[in-house]
Amino acid sequence: MSDLTTLLEVGGPVAALGGGATYARAKHPGVYWSTVGLPISTARLLGSYGSVMEACGLTVAPSRLRVLAVKATTQREVRPVPPRRGLIRPTSTGLRIRLRLAPGQEPADVAASAERLRHAWGVHAVYVSTVKPGVVELRLVGFDVLRRVRMPRKVGGGYLRIPVALREDATPFVRDYRTIPHQLTLGATLSGKSMYLRHLITGLARQPVALVGIDCKRGVELAPFASRLSALATDPEQAAELLPALVKEMEDRYDLIKVRQGIAPSTPDEEITSDIWGLPDTERPTPIVLFVDEVAELFLVATRKDEERRDEMVTQLIRLAQLGRAAGIYLEVCGQRFGAELGKGATMLRAQLTGRVCHRVNDEASERKESQPMHDEELLTVADVMTRLKLGRSTVYDLIRSRRLPSITIGRCRRIPARALRDYITNELEAAA
Repeated sequence: MSDLTTLLEVGGPVAALGGGATYARAKHPGVYWSTVGLPISTARLLGSYGSVMEACGLTVAPSRLRVLAVKATTQREVRPVPPRRGLIRPTSTGLRIRLRLAPGQEPADVAASAERLRHAWGVHAVYVSTVKPGVVELRLVGFDVLRRVRMPRKVGGGYLRIPVALREDATPFVRDYRTIPHQLTLGATLSGKSMYLRHLITGLARQPVALVGIDCKRGVELAPFASRLSALATDPEQAAELLPALVKEMEDRYDLIKVRQGIAPSTPDEEITSDIWGLPDTERPTPIVLFVDEVAELFLVATRKDEERRDEMVTQLIRLAQLGRAAGIYLEVCGQRFGAELGKGATMLRAQLTGRVCHRVNDEASERKESQPMHDEELLTVADVMTRLKLGRSTVYDLIRSRRLPSITIGRCRRIPARALRDYITNELEAAA
């Protein structure tokens, strides 16, 4: 009887603690991390830091002075030196720690070992970011922060800075229109693109900003915000009437900036402005954010009249994208797919949309195009062009000889600029359209 009583006295609290920890880990991962996961992961990190770094290949040979000092003072084995570790800073979702890289190391070496570090220290994920040359920060995330999203208390919002989402590394994604004036957002059906757009409008609605919408789905996405929108077009016909008004507003703002620049020659350079943000508060126009949902609908045509209207709208969108930033006009373009196959002007418009947000897409080409854009300065071999165009060697050389595909010769090797390949594809698609 006494043994049973002792078992109940000892095992009961242990079972209760274990059950409570299991329940907290499943239902309240933040609480579990703060009470259980944080101490355990910190102990693992402190106790195994050197051996884990050595196993991941992130150590370097010690200096000769260090070797001589160790041999002269102790009989210990001289071990490789890991990156110098800074203070461990706990957060509500994980740990943050800075490492000073040894000579010859680069941040990519640490990033390549992120998965090994995750398993070694028992955390959900490890992310690596560069702080400054020679210093990287490890962000250890203790649990899946996207399973139940809770935005951090300090998200760094402000005027034209809207926190709209939480990244998987527990940092907020902030849409900053002053830094990235125009953005392209792609996503398939039910990928979260509409929710992202609503968060943007909700955040901007509290600020002194004029909101304009073009919703080609008959207004089903933007109509709920019609009371806050200064103008809303729900089909291509209405969009064709709205875009010229925005272009006229942009031109008027440039005239205002030009008048402001007509000042005395003795005016300091820092007071000469080339955009609305250099104007006095009393003269500065209200910024305008244009939302375009399902942009592909603006490119679709069925008749010659529709084609003329399409060309006018695309030209006006390109003008707004090229010149709108200085006038305080910003574009937020959304769609399921946006490429040269839409027709004339699509590639030029896409090139002006510097920001990229890619949700889940239905085809690999869209994902690759948005996540890993082709660099203009990249040089391709003939074999690379054959693979990308799915053509034979003789056909590729025929394109080069006919100058339809420009190329350069380096020594005895022929290389094709990536920009030339992209221009060739664009020209062929526009010709076919």
